[in-house]
Amino acid sequence: MIDFSIDAGVGEIVLNAPYKLNSLNEADLIELSAAYDEAALAVDSGAVRALLLHGEGRAFCAGRDIAEVDGSTDDPTAYLQELLTPLLKKISEFPAPTFAAAQGACLGVGLGLLIATDVVYVSENAKFGSPFANLGAALDSGATWLFTERLGAHRTMDLIYTAELMSGAQAVAAGMFSRAKPAEELLGFTREAALKAAIGPTLAFNASKEVLARIQKDSLGLWDAVELENQAQVKLSKTRDYAEGFAAFAAKRKPEFTGQ
Repeated sequence: MIDFSIDAGVGEIVLNAPYKLNSLNEADLIELSAAYDEAALAVDSGAVRALLLHGEGRAFCAGRDIAEVDGSTDDPTAYLQELLTPLLKKISEFPAPTFAAAQGACLGVGLGLLIATDVVYVSENAKFGSPFANLGAALDSGATWLFTERLGAHRTMDLIYTAELMSGAQAVAAGMFSRAKPAEELLGFTREAALKAAIGPTLAFNASKEVLARIQKDSLGLWDAVELENQAQVKLSKTRDYAEGFAAFAAKRKPEFTGQ
């Protein structure tokens, strides 16, 4: 179900169950979490310096696999609180740049995986929204936050009440994700971006990720954010990549970063 491979410094995690639109049950979440653990160990060893997540087939991830769920006895706590939320936090704190290529259905848990990823490229015909009106359930996996933050309260409730879906092009236009590409170009484009990040200054990328996380978590104003940036820059000035970047600039050559 979950495949993991490494090529040229890029770790690639694939949701590989296209027959069920890559929907995820409890066992799948455990396997996916283990894949991120394996990728993190590869970061420690220097084998991985960027990570790419995508789904096989016509959908990225249609959400939770509810094929065998009995709504009258279901315990969402075990799935959401004990498995999914720790996984999403693990993805958001991954110690290298993370990318996702998302096509087709990106709903529920699938949307949560994207929210937790650093950079998300989507196909123009991807689908986002709240299908939960058809299940008697509420939005989860961070979708309420994303929709309210980017679309406002009224449009969010419109999506919830109507269960209508937005296209990838519409989601990008609304500022939900980075870029929309034709479906046939999406994966190649995202791989190229991940490869570029994999030869970049990993510690500097991680520092920017940490600053952004603090700004969001604490709702920091301008000067508090500037102070965090200053602190990050001082730490980075002691790294090999910082010295290499300035040396390469002075020599008018391309820098050769090692991620250290």
